[in-house]
This record gives sequence, C-alpha cells and structure tokens, in this order.
Amino acid sequence: MAAPGGEDEILFEYGPIFRQYKSGRVERSSFPPIPAGVDAATGVTSKDVVIDPANGLWARIFLPPGIHDGAKLPVVVYYHGGAYVLGSAADPMTHGYLTGLVPAANVLAVALEYRLAPEHPLPAAYDDSWEGLKWVASHATGGGGGSGEPWLADHADLSRVFLAGGSAGGTIAHVMAVRAGEHPGGLGIGIRGAMIVHPYFGGAADISEEGTTGKAEKARADAFWRYLCPGTQGLDDPLSNPFSEAAGGSAARIAAERVLVCVAEKDGLRDRGVWYYENLKASGYGGEVELLESMGEGHVFYCMKPRCERAIEMQERVLSFLRK
Repeated sequence: MAAPGGEDEILFEYGPIFRQYKSGRVERSSFPPIPAGVDAATGVTSKDVVIDPANGLWARIFLPPGIHDGAKLPVVVYYHGGAYVLGSAADPMTHGYLTGLVPAANVLAVALEYRLAPEHPLPAAYDDSWEGLKWVASHATGGGGGSGEPWLADHADLSRVFLAGGSAGGTIAHVMAVRAGEHPGGLGIGIRGAMIVHPYFGGAADISEEGTTGKAEKARADAFWRYLCPGTQGLDDPLSNPFSEAAGGSAARIAAERVLVCVAEKDGLRDRGVWYYENLKASGYGGEVELLESMGEGHVFYCMKPRCERAIEMQERVLSFLRK
C-alpha cells in the first residue's frame, strides 16, 4: 500500500470505471477498440477519418452494404457515452450498436470522437463534438477540407440529419442541437431529429429521490461534475442542466424538428431523463417530443444485450423515428 500523500495515492475515483492518482496517472475500465473495416455479420463497412490533425479529432464513418453509386442516405451523427472519461468511436459498444443500426435503418452513420477528461477537462468534449458536427455539415457546400470526405460527399443526404448519443453522448447530442439552433445562419443542414438516450443530466435542485434516499449519490454526482469541469458553477451549469437560469431558455431553441428521449426503468439516470422530457415539452420548444421507457432494464442495456426483448423493442422505436 502506498504511503499517504505518495504518488500512488488516489486523487479521484468514480466507481469501478475510472481512477486518477496523485501522480496524474489515469486508469480506465475499457475494452480493446474494434478496427474499422467490413463487419462480417452485417456487411457494414467502416473507416476512420482524421478531421483535425492538430488535436487528433477523428471520426468513424459507417456505410450499409449494397449501397449504389450516387445513392444518398440519411445521416446519423452519433456521440458515444462513457461519463466523459471513457469510450471511443471505436469501442465495442459504439461500433457494435452502429453496425446494427446502419443496415436496419439504411443510413450513413458518423461516430465523432472527442477528447476525454480529466486530461482534457470539459468543455473540451463539447467543443470537439461541435467541431465534428461542423465538419460533417461542411460537406453540404462541398467542404470538409480540400475535396471533402468521399463517403460523405457521395452518399450523405445532409437535408436528413439526426443527432444521437447514449449516456454522456445523449447529453452531448442535446447540446449540439442547441448550438446548431443558435448558430448564426444555421449549419446549412436539415436536422430532422435528435435521439437523447439514457442522458447524463444534473441540476442543483433535487428531483424524485435525490433529496432523500438518493442524497449520497447526488453529492457524488456533484463532486464528479466539478472534477470533470473545473471552475464550473456546479450542476446548474448549462452543460449539465439545460433548464437552469444560466441556460437562458436555450432548450427551446434546439435545431431538431423532433426529439426522442429514451430511459430505462432500472437506470440511475432514469428520473433525470424523464425530467428532461417533461421540461423540454414545457420549454416552448416547437417540435415533437417522444418518450420511450424500457421496463426492467438498466443503463445502456441495448449495447450490452442487443438481442434482448427490450433492445429489439427500442430498436423498432428508433427505426420508426428515423423513417418519419
């Protein structure tokens, strides 16, 4: 055991998934990345593309099998989860989910990478996600750097774009929809919808059981947010609470025409997801807001058990949302 105050003393720990030591060393619970290429089970082809060599920003693009020359497909821009400290566009959960979604929905998907905390504290993840979305949008006018990315130039119908993400990625998808809605002149793309799945929101005011049986967990979440985002005003930071006074009513200005909010009954984030759904409906947002609750399931179960009954049910709802 390390001596108190030694370099191996734990500076911050978040459950079994993440630990940072006083020396600065970080340990993450992660799985080996899945290489891009052809998925044998689905026929989906993927490749990795560098967006900004200066900061290492990149994306993984997925195409369904049998796509014809010149065929244009709706685009799903996807943000992975991982509490801002884990995950990747190439991790097994992200890659596996999108290789299933892409052929079923007949869409092109772009999984955008972002830098992780604590090495890159928030709002780095949001800023990277925004740069990635702008890069995708630049292909609507023939941009993307030089001649652009050929898969996007040839096959992306940027009048039919959906923003999506799970867990922290769901929160990012919301923030990106807000930024797109507030961007002067817009992004030049048609954001048809946003899928906010098992989102990671917070707020200073207690909801549901946060002030009683969930008090300790709420305090832990507050400490973790302050760790992720040094100098933050706390859980009412607009990046955590989209309905706080500091957010200035921004939720009503999201660019998406429709929003699908997905929660899971046994997820610790379930109540905040329902809170988001209810407050978005009451915010003055003019689009359609839907809620899907998966009974008996926990956080991001659809990635870990993609063939279970509730995951299939959720997939059908997502497909219906994308096809409207």
